[in-house]
Amino acid sequence: MNIPEHVAIILDGNGRWAKSKGMPRTYGHTQGAKNVEVICREAWNLGIKYLTVYAFSTENWSRPGDEVKAIMDLLRSYLKTCKNTAEKNHMRVRVIGDKSGLSEDIQQSIRELEEFSRDFDGLNFQIALNYGSRDEIIRAFNGILGEIRDGILPEDTVVTEDLIESHLDTAGIPDPDLLIRTSGEERLSNYLLWQCAYTEFYFTDVHWPAFSKDELVKAIEAYSSRQRRFGKTGEQVE
Repeated sequence: MNIPEHVAIILDGNGRWAKSKGMPRTYGHTQGAKNVEVICREAWNLGIKYLTVYAFSTENWSRPGDEVKAIMDLLRSYLKTCKNTAEKNHMRVRVIGDKSGLSEDIQQSIRELEEFSRDFDGLNFQIALNYGSRDEIIRAFNGILGEIRDGILPEDTVVTEDLIESHLDTAGIPDPDLLIRTSGEERLSNYLLWQCAYTEFYFTDVHWPAFSKDELVKAIEAYSSRQRRFGKTGEQVE
C-alpha cells in the first residue's frame, strides 16, 4: 500500500452525527475532538508523516452564537489536552489560520503548545483554526507587500510560486498528497486551495466522530489504487 506523506482532512458531520443519536450538536463536536487524537495515532502508525485537519473555518463564525461559544470552550480544553498528547507521542503541533482573530487566551495556549512541541520528531500535526484559504493567500500577499515596503525585499521583486509559498501558513510543510472529507459533502470549502493543486481527493459518507482506523485505511487504499499521471512539476508519477 502506497502511504501518502501528508493527509489533510475536513472534519465534517459532527452535528449531524449527534442529531442522528438524539444528542445536541455540541456533543458531536466533543466526540469529534476526541476522535482527532485517535486518528493522529493511527495515521502515525500507518506511516503518515503530516496530518492537517480543518477544525474551524473563517466562515464558522456565522454559526449560532451558543454553538460558536461551545466550540471555543472545547478548543480551550483541547489545546491543553493536546499538550499531553504531543508529549506522549512526540508529536509536533502547529496551528494555521488567522490566529489574531481568536481570543488572547487561546492565542497564548497556541503559542505555548507550538513552542512546547517544536522539537518533537513524531507526527507533524497541523490544526486549521480561524482558517480560510482565500484569507491565507491575501495575508501572504500583504506580507510580501509589507516586506517590499519595509525594504526587506527589493522593490523590483518578482512574485514567484516559491515566494508565495514561503508566506503561506503552511510554509515548510509539504503539500497534501491526499485530502479526505467526511460526511458526504464533496467540496473544498475554502480549505488549502493553493496547497491542494495536485492533491488526490477522497469523499466518504461517514461522519467525522465515526471515522475510524478502518475508514482511514480505506481512504489510503483508494489513494494507492490511483495512477497519479502528473505531479506538481509536470513529471509523470507511477
